[in-house]
Amino acid sequence: MDNIRGKFKQMIFESENGYKVGLFRVKEADGEMEEFVNKTITFTGYFAELDGEAYYKLMGKYVFNERYGNQFQVSSYEREEPKGKDAVIDFLSSSLVKGCGEKTAIAIVETLGEDALTLIKENYENLMLVPGISEVKAKRIYNSIVKYQSTDQIIVELKKLGFTINEALSILNKWGESSLEIVQNDIYKLIDIIDFTKLDKVFLSMKDAECEERVLACLIETFKRVGFKNGDTYLDKEEIFSTIRNEFKIFLEEDEIDEYLDKLKKSKDIVVKKKKYFLKEYYDYEEDIADNLEMISRHSKTRVSNFDDLIAAVQLEYDVKYNTDQKKAIKNALTNRISIITGGPGTGKTTIINSIVKLYVRIHNLNYKEVINDIALLAPTGRAAKKMSDSTGLPAMTIHRYLKWNKEKNEFQVNEYNKNYHKLIIVDETSMIDTYLFDSLLKGIGHNITLVLVGDANQLPSVGPGLILNDLIASDMFTHTVLEQIYRQSDNSYIPILAKEIKERNLSDEFTKQTDDYNFLSATGLTIKEMIRKICLMSKEKGLTEEEIQVLAPMYRGENGIDNLNVLLQEIFNPKHPDKKETKVGDLIYRVGDKVLQLVNDPDNNIFNGDIGYISSIGSVMGSKNKDIFTIDFDGNEVQYTREDLINIKHAYAITIHKSQGSEFAHVIMPVSKAYYKMLYNKLIYTGVSRAKKSLIIIGEEESFVMAVNNDYSTNRKTNLLEQIVNKFTKDEA
Repeated sequence: MDNIRGKFKQMIFESENGYKVGLFRVKEADGEMEEFVNKTITFTGYFAELDGEAYYKLMGKYVFNERYGNQFQVSSYEREEPKGKDAVIDFLSSSLVKGCGEKTAIAIVETLGEDALTLIKENYENLMLVPGISEVKAKRIYNSIVKYQSTDQIIVELKKLGFTINEALSILNKWGESSLEIVQNDIYKLIDIIDFTKLDKVFLSMKDAECEERVLACLIETFKRVGFKNGDTYLDKEEIFSTIRNEFKIFLEEDEIDEYLDKLKKSKDIVVKKKKYFLKEYYDYEEDIADNLEMISRHSKTRVSNFDDLIAAVQLEYDVKYNTDQKKAIKNALTNRISIITGGPGTGKTTIINSIVKLYVRIHNLNYKEVINDIALLAPTGRAAKKMSDSTGLPAMTIHRYLKWNKEKNEFQVNEYNKNYHKLIIVDETSMIDTYLFDSLLKGIGHNITLVLVGDANQLPSVGPGLILNDLIASDMFTHTVLEQIYRQSDNSYIPILAKEIKERNLSDEFTKQTDDYNFLSATGLTIKEMIRKICLMSKEKGLTEEEIQVLAPMYRGENGIDNLNVLLQEIFNPKHPDKKETKVGDLIYRVGDKVLQLVNDPDNNIFNGDIGYISSIGSVMGSKNKDIFTIDFDGNEVQYTREDLINIKHAYAITIHKSQGSEFAHVIMPVSKAYYKMLYNKLIYTGVSRAKKSLIIIGEEESFVMAVNNDYSTNRKTNLLEQIVNKFTKDEA
């Protein structure tokens, strides 16, 4: 590792997370870096604020980058006191030191010598030996010098404990001068900005593994970790004990763990009901959901006396014909305060949403402005929202956008204290909504409302804890209409038949036979990838594009995992070309034209987890050749990314079935292999199959497919919402 000392000269680029590229004037250097003394070099790394008047020691390695040339890659740094008479005067007279001009700086050095800074830090009163410096002025100079070093000293100390520079910056930005105290005395308080595993590792380097502070923190983490892994809103005691022992290596007796659970109960961190152990927040979410649903239901139903005439008029105007279930769904939605509409792929759920809107407008005789004010169309994903908008011709948005998610504050700005007051809210893809999001939505809307929940109860449940749609249906407290008749595919399509067989866990022998829109190709784990390659090459020759073809797989890793498949498919659909700019980020190549997937919600840019876009250009930051900017087009919404932002992006030639929810694709290829065994279950397979509009190819082992169809793993979630709803509604009735 090389060491250089000097001054920061100019910033070239900096990101929000503290990554910087700039120029550094070298004053001193060790070893091979001595040739750069009194020269300016380029540096890269993570830093707090850099001051052009301060002195720094940079530790790192001088490397040659094929794209950017020579760079000093900084692994760590520290702010240093200047050395030598001229340097000390220069520092004291800089803007870093309050109350000290050049004349005063010269006087200080003449009186205290080159060690002036050391003497000042030892005792501010040493400054009062300098003619003309009062006690007030001495304290001001002293405080500036101490503050100068404190910030970077904190970073140094945090690095010694095992935090990266980036993590140290995050801690410092939130807690300032209290950072070290927080880390030493209440480290788990940092859980909102630093991963628990990292915090726990640092804690174990300082304190005992079974001390009270850690046991309590690990218990809370157990609730979060197991809850998100299994989708549960509560745990039983055996799960708690086994997780504490196996994952956190805490080998206390059960009665001792019970004592800690009692402490968490008394501090109201957890709730215990009928041997069910809840994080307090998740118990409250489910309780609040039941309360708000009941308050909405209190309002009287809407009477539509001329419904049949209205239906007939809409059918005539838009040349549609509704079946009995569809008419029932529309009427239930318009007359009940809360209604649920479910159906499998192709049963016309989108058509029904459009019809509900049209009839609502007719009933209330609304103009366009009134429609916008009265009706809100919502979905958990951007793709699902866009589908609603395309169908109805009205604005639709994600729930996060509707509730105005504030990334900095980590909260919704629309809430129980600042509500939206629409009169009709239709929510599509309700099965994807977790407990927290549904609770937030109900808190953010008024009670005098018509709420229509649309979805497919047989699809994958939410990523977060909860089983909202299924629990609402099971409660039997809300009007529920099931759409059965298939409309999407042609009459001879096998896709909806297969979806129905999967849903009912009753596969016929037909699933291995080829039809006009379906094929099951037998393959082993060793041949799946090659078969996908051949199919995609043939499809490309027929004129199909990567936009029309979507590979869906359960897992990222492994020979037939998404990561490997994306490398393969990128070379088929978007190969290297001299006219296409590309850049390498880690092991991945990003190229103009690449199909990519957004991994996190970003309401500020109107893009959300699961949105698919295309890299339209790769350029540079104005004034710099050292920083790429990636412009990604999400259905006409162009968003710019830096290299650091690409952590939120993956190639999307192949995506997970989870990420495909809320989307439809013309042609779907879905590998099924025993190598995916941990992720092979009924709702996953059903969801993948139901994404296909025109054709579906399944590649893999027949026995693995049958096993997945018969595995009901995802439905085994422990939630308390059903009980909360039933208790609330029946109590009020009594």
